[in-house]
Amino acid sequence: MSSTSLAGRVAFGYPDFRNFFGTSVLGSLAVEMQITAVSWQVYQLTGDPLHLGLVGLAQFAPFPLLFLAAGAAADRFPRVRIVQATMAVQLLCAAAFLTVTVGDAATMPMIFSILILLGVARAFQSPARPAILPLLVPPEHFPNAVAWNSAGSQTARIGGPAVAGALLILGVEVVYGAVVVLAAAALGFAFRVHARSQILDKGRPTLRTILAGFRFIWSRPVILGAISLDLFAVLLGGATALLPIFAVDILGVGAVGYGALRASHVIGSLVSSLVLTQRPILRRAGSKLLASVAVFGAATCVFGLSTTFWLSFLALFALGAADAVSVFIRSNLVQVITPDAMRGRVSAVNSIFIGASNELGEFESGVTAAWWGVVPAVLVGGIGTIVVAVVFGFAIPRLRRVDSLDHIRLIRDHREVTGPPGG
Repeated sequence: MSSTSLAGRVAFGYPDFRNFFGTSVLGSLAVEMQITAVSWQVYQLTGDPLHLGLVGLAQFAPFPLLFLAAGAAADRFPRVRIVQATMAVQLLCAAAFLTVTVGDAATMPMIFSILILLGVARAFQSPARPAILPLLVPPEHFPNAVAWNSAGSQTARIGGPAVAGALLILGVEVVYGAVVVLAAAALGFAFRVHARSQILDKGRPTLRTILAGFRFIWSRPVILGAISLDLFAVLLGGATALLPIFAVDILGVGAVGYGALRASHVIGSLVSSLVLTQRPILRRAGSKLLASVAVFGAATCVFGLSTTFWLSFLALFALGAADAVSVFIRSNLVQVITPDAMRGRVSAVNSIFIGASNELGEFESGVTAAWWGVVPAVLVGGIGTIVVAVVFGFAIPRLRRVDSLDHIRLIRDHREVTGPPGG
């Protein structure tokens, strides 16, 4: 086996990362399958599209309500224990869905209650899980770990709905049974993860310490720029929300074509993440971050103008690939520059910004499409994304000038001390 091949999988040489990867991928796969099955079951029970929207709302609602508490908890308590506890709740929810379905006791209040509990667990898991990653491998191998973790996440996003769709032929209870098995396996991997080097915040919890993540991000132009850049790009470039209209009215490819278009940007993201595991970004990271956002905007414009299926498919593939590069660089910048004692609170702010921008981006696309028409709305969003990348490049020169993702240089150059880590 070549040394290059081994270097591309160097993160897997560490048992803690292997177990973390197992719990992340299997846990994400279980959630994707479960939500696919729940959506199917809800529509079978009600026949009402509004209830499908409520499925998403029930999962998302706990995030904006709990993200500050979740971030503070991830810095005050061992993050591994938080992940283990939330994975146990995820297993409990999977077992509950299986039980009420097999017992023919599934009602809408019961389903939404379980979904809200799942949303609470994921709200606390969201800042804790990424903040563990830097503790599992040596700093020089962190970029490789980030790339593999992203690839695993994209695999789960692709595989979950596909596997669940195939198993639905046998019955929704079969999907739930498979989810229970996957969630149990993920929990088993979680109990094998050790991150003993975490620095716990021992200070007295106050409103100031809870809000310290916001202040830290505001005081670090590179982190603020990276997070804000992604937020505006997603807000403006939410073309995927309009895919059903493009598939039916513009491309004329129907349900099958819609499914392929829906998967294309995720496949692009997966391919890009796998490339980054073998060829990580070593130089000119800041300019490449800006370039990836500009490519994201350009691909959005191409998709908006396309009237052929394959060009649209390739545009969405490029959109996903560019997004993966942006996520890779942003994840490295945020996790490396942030001191360990604050990673939970900073990760919480990052996750709520990104989560909110996804939701608001879809809303923005729908509103502008209603105002101006579908194609103009997508074009304006794509052009706006390119403009944002250019503006950020000039407005935050420190972001543009970030060169190496080497952790020592990042810490030395960008970890300005404006106060104690705890706020």
